[in-house]
Amino acid sequence: MASPFETAIQKMAELGLFKFLFPFMLTAAVFYGLLRKSQIFGDPDKNVAVNAIVALVAGFMVWSYPIIAGIDVTLQLANFFMEGLVVSLVIMVGLLIAGFVFPPNLPQTLSEKFKGGGFWMGVLVLGFILGAIVLVSSGLFGIFFPTQNLGAGALDQDTLLTVGILIILLVSIIVIVGVGGGKGSEHPAPPSGGKKE
Repeated sequence: MASPFETAIQKMAELGLFKFLFPFMLTAAVFYGLLRKSQIFGDPDKNVAVNAIVALVAGFMVWSYPIIAGIDVTLQLANFFMEGLVVSLVIMVGLLIAGFVFPPNLPQTLSEKFKGGGFWMGVLVLGFILGAIVLVSSGLFGIFFPTQNLGAGALDQDTLLTVGILIILLVSIIVIVGVGGGKGSEHPAPPSGGKKE
């Protein structure tokens, strides 16, 4: 006999909550947070209605595509979030084990390392790699980049072009951030009280 939780989850799946409502709510919340953070429409406290309407409409537009196209992404999204949680738990357990082995001031050591640009760059690259692995293994990559009428594992020219452009943009951002961080540390500001020659 199924537990009450299993029955509730199955009923929610039958009602389409996992197919549209929950992804829509998550997407709208992310859009709303980004709009408040970026302050595109001015002070977020004065433009709550504008930010909310834009976030809701954007969420509806995003999640209308799978419905109109007849694509069911419920299983892929569940896999994506589950695998992302597993990766997060592995990292957390790794930090716990490191806390047993390393000195007691591990948080202070990590916070000092986070101040360096090279360490941040490594964390950023590792995060992108882990995100890409989860995206591919969950099956969402096949939704975003379908390979219809192609052989197994083959990618069409448009997909390869898109992936190439994304890689170029990612490398450009890494180089710009790395060069900008290096310049700031190599050239300190001149003292304001110096004598004129």
